[in-house]
Amino acid sequence: MIDAAEYRKIISELLDELPEAFFRDLTGGVIISDAAPVPDYAWDGDLFVMGQYRVSCGVRQIVMYRGSFRRAHPGADAQEAREILRGILRHEFRHHMESLGGVFGPESLAAEDEREKRAYLAGHTGNPGEADI
Repeated sequence: MIDAAEYRKIISELLDELPEAFFRDLTGGVIISDAAPVPDYAWDGDLFVMGQYRVSCGVRQIVMYRGSFRRAHPGADAQEAREILRGILRHEFRHHMESLGGVFGPESLAAEDEREKRAYLAGHTGNPGEADI
C-alpha cells in the first residue's frame, strides 16, 4: 500500500504529463481528499468514488479520493497505483475538457458514466445497502 506522500507524488507526476491546455479554467485545481465516498446507489459498500469533476459557483475542480483508492486497491504498489490513478485522473480531465467544450450529448463521458451506472444497477435487485438474495 502506498502512503499519503507517495499518493501525492504520483498525482503530481501524472499532472506533469498533461498538456498545459488541460488546466485552462480549472480554477479550483486538483485536490486530494482522504474521504472514501460511496455513491448513494451502491450496494453493500461495493463501489467507491475514485475521482470527481466538480463545477460549483463558477469554480471548476478535480478531486482525487485517496481514501477510496486505499479501500478499493489496498495492495497496490507504486507502479500499479500509477496506472490506476492515471486512468482516474484522465477520466476526470476528460469531464473538464468536455464541460469547457459544451459536450453533453450521448457521446459524452457523462453519458457513458450514466450507462455504466445503469449497467451496475441492472446487476442488483432490491434497495441500495441490502445484500442481493
